[in-house]
Amino acid sequence: MEAEKPGTHRYVQQRVAMAAAAAAELSNKGVTLKRHVTGFPTEDDMELVTATVPLTLPPGSAAVMVKNLYLSCDPYMRSRMTRHEEPSYVPDFVPGEVLTAFGVSKVVESGHPGYKAGDLVWGMIGCEEYTLANNPESLFKISHPEFPLSYYTGVLGMPGLTAYAGFFDVAKPKKGEYVFVSAASGAVGQLVGQLAKITGCYVVGSAGSDEKVNLLKTKFGFDDAFNYKKEQDLNAALKRCFPEGIDIYFENVGGAMLDAVLLNMRLHGRVSMCGLISQYNLEEPEGVRNLFCIVAKRIRMEGFMVTEYFGTYSKFEEEMAGYLKEGKITYVEDVAEGIESVPAALIGIFYGRNIGKQLVAVARE
Repeated sequence: MEAEKPGTHRYVQQRVAMAAAAAAELSNKGVTLKRHVTGFPTEDDMELVTATVPLTLPPGSAAVMVKNLYLSCDPYMRSRMTRHEEPSYVPDFVPGEVLTAFGVSKVVESGHPGYKAGDLVWGMIGCEEYTLANNPESLFKISHPEFPLSYYTGVLGMPGLTAYAGFFDVAKPKKGEYVFVSAASGAVGQLVGQLAKITGCYVVGSAGSDEKVNLLKTKFGFDDAFNYKKEQDLNAALKRCFPEGIDIYFENVGGAMLDAVLLNMRLHGRVSMCGLISQYNLEEPEGVRNLFCIVAKRIRMEGFMVTEYFGTYSKFEEEMAGYLKEGKITYVEDVAEGIESVPAALIGIFYGRNIGKQLVAVARE
């Protein structure tokens, strides 16, 4: 467009048109992956970028524009930062593109009949201030806004459903059984322990600091807990906590802990394989030496994907909301402020810096 001289009628029209175009767009900060990662990721592997998003959707669009309020930082995201020759269970992040994560959002514009402006939702969104959701059917509407909305990145969201499905559907607990939870103060572990107590089980957790161990025993009601970093012999630590052995191991760690647990499992014990955070940053994963215990003790080890349980989400949400209202479940969050804090918050979970569920507050409504 050829610029007009100041003061002319066409100049004024041009300025008005340019202002209108600018007003129809919003600045949108987001976090991208600079490069695929091997070994431990660093903040420098990610980059804060600024783009724009349109305020209005094109005519006929069935998409939804959401303002992101909270973003979840989860261990599985580390796998997506690596380039896999063989496809992984979840697609790799693409360098230069905005990362995606589970989060809580508010609908600001909708072309979809199932959503309207003002609706609160959670689901997979971009690590950015605004996301255009082209597949809004994948988003869950929030039914209990009376709780902190951040809970939908944790206890009422994906980690909560992970704990619920992995414990009840995979481990199939019975009252009086002995339950061990690793990474027990994290987003999932703290809930597994409390669900086990509700079921009438004896529960022990491991964590990586004395502060976290104290949290397990005083806040979450674990019967016992230990700091694995202070134990010279994990096998001896487990024998001390479980003289009768372990019925259910909720596995979040892998490596040396899994090896020690196998030695301490009871006959027909169950291992619910949720994650292996000790292995995610290793270029060569550690092996497991005590696998014959699975044969000798008739142990069942089973992995699971929380996405396979999304169809049961409504039932889970109501049950967990009930536990929260009754005070049977409590939840601890570690909240970082601002979209720019995503890299540090995400990296921190691999060093155990977080106390409880790690999330980022992008906007407070």
